[in-house]
Amino acid sequence: RLPDETTILRFRHLLEKHKLAPKILQTVNELLRGKGLLLRAGTVVDATLIAAPSSTKNSSGERDPEMHQTKKGNQWYFGMKLHIGVDSQSGLAHSAVVTAANVHDKHPLPDLLHGAEQRVYGDSAYSSQKELIASKAPLAKDFTNQRVRNRQGEVDEATRAKNRNKSRIRARVEHVFCVVKRLWGYAKVRYRGLAKNATRAFTALALANIFLSRNRLLAQVRP
Repeated sequence: RLPDETTILRFRHLLEKHKLAPKILQTVNELLRGKGLLLRAGTVVDATLIAAPSSTKNSSGERDPEMHQTKKGNQWYFGMKLHIGVDSQSGLAHSAVVTAANVHDKHPLPDLLHGAEQRVYGDSAYSSQKELIASKAPLAKDFTNQRVRNRQGEVDEATRAKNRNKSRIRARVEHVFCVVKRLWGYAKVRYRGLAKNATRAFTALALANIFLSRNRLLAQVRP
């Protein structure tokens, strides 16, 4: 029997009030680490946009004040960002930060690192952040993608080749986003305010880690 709507609302309220969603992700990860599925050699950092309604045709007559707009490419987006840190070997998310969409990817970077990394991977939005990485993970080497064009617009082919190699590992973060946004349907916010949506984000990441580990977990219990 599925829980009724009142029970779901009460459960969600408890999660928000006591800030339990990050603890759920932490507990799931501790269990996965105990199974040898979550390692600590490196971290891949990335962020994805979660859209919010931009219309003012609602009861309050205004957009969500905690959401903001940002430009990506030639297109404007309104909503929030989900920043995550993913284990570079297992591809499982170990940390997350939720911000408005206009916050630059680099600012939550220290909160996405656990501190014991040997390598940190990320796209060019995290380039030239050696000091920021060292502030949280002093032993980590910077393996973020570097910009391939200089000020004269010339392409450095050696840098491009290095970025291509790094991207093979960095792509693992996209598997987490794919599960969260496509399987769990978290491509758009469901609530107003960052706190409520952060609760949903941490819960979705915990479930995504279980889903992504399902074959390895089942293999350990098969006779």
